[in-house]
This record gives sequence, structure tokens and C-alpha cells, in this order.
Amino acid sequence: MFDLGVVHTNIQRPDPAAVEALSKFGVPTIHEAMGRVGLMRPYIRPIYPSARLCGPVVTALLQPGDNWMLHVAAEQIQPGDVVVAGCTTESEDGFFGELLATSMRARGARGLVIDGGCRDTTELEEMDFPVFSRAINSKGTIKATLGSVNVPVVCANALIHPGDVVVADHDGVVVVPRDRVADVAEKSQAREDLEESKRAQFRDGVLGLDLYKMRKPLEAAGLTYID
Repeated sequence: MFDLGVVHTNIQRPDPAAVEALSKFGVPTIHEAMGRVGLMRPYIRPIYPSARLCGPVVTALLQPGDNWMLHVAAEQIQPGDVVVAGCTTESEDGFFGELLATSMRARGARGLVIDGGCRDTTELEEMDFPVFSRAINSKGTIKATLGSVNVPVVCANALIHPGDVVVADHDGVVVVPRDRVADVAEKSQAREDLEESKRAQFRDGVLGLDLYKMRKPLEAAGLTYID
């Protein structure tokens, strides 16, 4: 059951320093460091290739074909926030465009993730306002039906609470719970350090078969080399 017609104006956000530390890492690294959880479905894609964002979440629960709650959400944005919008049912209409982006940027928004459509993509790329969306669609929306702002929402199969952190890049979108941001940033750094060590060995010609000690398990599984 959806919690409709509600705007929570006071949400807890994580330590900005922890968010900044997390922002240094890509989505695959964060996903792995967090225990391979938190990913949105891969149909959420950046509207231009260089789009990237990281920030605490202001959520919006939308009704299909209605972007009213995105305007309501704009009022709740603090500098550095990302708006994440889910919908009560599937909809690919063009909920978001350049005018709303201009409004949100004036409030300090870092971008938008939306399980719906986006339009004005050329203008959004020119102003470098990152949007990750389900679709690009010129079809407009109305403003007639209440949803909610700053309630838990599901976006592309991921559950997001207000104040969680979302990170998005060309590889996808991952949600980090608010109380895990600092820990995940630390584990992401450890993973990056380990990968750099492996990268150096691969550059020197070491094979994954040997680095990961795969030969004996492959032999036990029955792999045979034939000359």
C-alpha cells in the first residue's frame, strides 16, 4: 500500500565527508564492496554517456503520467541532493525535462534517477545535469494526482529511503543505505587497492588462471588440454 499525499520535510542525511569519499568509486566497485547488493535494474540508463552522480536522496513517488510530485520534491532539495523517483505503476512518459532541471539545479541538486521517461535530453546534456531514466520519451505529463515526497520508494526494483545515497555512472545505479555510507566507502577503497595490485600483475603477463589459482579446480572439474 502506497503512502500518498505526504511530504516529509525533515530527513536525515549522511556525513558529507562520507558521501564525498564514496563519490570517488564506480558503481561496480561499490556494488561488490557492499556485498553485491543495491543495484537498480539495468534498464535505468544515463541520458548522455558522461553522466555521473553521487548524493543523498530526496525521494518522489509519482503517479503514471503525472509529474506533480517532482515539483513538490524540488522544494525539499538541499545542495548536493539527488532526486530519486519511483512510480506507483510502470510509466515511460516524459516526466522530466530542462525546465525542471533548471529549477532543481537552482536548489543545488546533483541530478535525477527516475523509473520513468525523460525528455529535452540535448538541453540537459548541454547544462550537464545528469539524469538516469527508464526511457527517453517526448510524451508530456499532467499535474493532477497526489503522490508523496520523502517516503520509501521502489525504483527499478531497488528500495530507497530518504537520506540513502545513490551513485550512478555508465555502468548502472547503486543505492547505499544511509548508515552504511562510510563503511562502504572504506571497503570500496580496499577493493580498489586490491584491484590495482592485480592490475599490475596482469600487466606483467600473469594469467588469471594462475593469479586466482584456477588450474587445480579446472582439472578436478574435468578440463582437458588436447595438443
